[in-house]
Amino acid sequence: MSKKSTPFVVGLTGGIGSGKSAATDAFAELGVPVIDADVVARHVVEPGTSAFQKITEHFGNQVITADGTLDRAALREKVFTDPAEKTWLNNLLHPAIRQQMRRDTEAVDYPYCILSVPLLIENNLTTMTDRVLVVDCPESLQISRACARDKQSNEATIKRIMQAQASRETRLAAADDIIDNSGTLASLKEQVNTLHARYLTIAQGH
Repeated sequence: MSKKSTPFVVGLTGGIGSGKSAATDAFAELGVPVIDADVVARHVVEPGTSAFQKITEHFGNQVITADGTLDRAALREKVFTDPAEKTWLNNLLHPAIRQQMRRDTEAVDYPYCILSVPLLIENNLTTMTDRVLVVDCPESLQISRACARDKQSNEATIKRIMQAQASRETRLAAADDIIDNSGTLASLKEQVNTLHARYLTIAQGH
């Protein structure tokens, strides 16, 4: 289906360990285009991009690896210890990421797309979406899943990340639709199938 108008955009979000990736994978399996903010964020700092050049000029070669790509760990270390540098980096990257996500959504040739953004609510990116879908589960489950997935992070680290994110209540209050991911993968996929049918119907009238 080819059309000039912007597709219907469903913003998908959820806290750490909630199962955002499982949900976006389920939509992708149904043929729905998924635009992932994390992937976009990596692309906008690839060698040769304007953002990469500005980061190199600002921070110097200490944030560049031997093969000429961005040393994310070194950059994270620099901004983590200096709020002013973190602000500088955010001011550079956030507009570039938004611009690329907008271009990606406009290029979609399908009735609707999923815009997967971990900090959709925190960074006020709901303005880029027509509908907000929250992947939800109890916080205790978020912690156990995140710890199991990321062996490097202990429970205290996961809890700190959760505190930096919007609260579960805030996310749910912003949601138009909710996937309850406290059960099995089969249950999640069933909910995705139901939402997929609903979104196709809504998108037709968009």
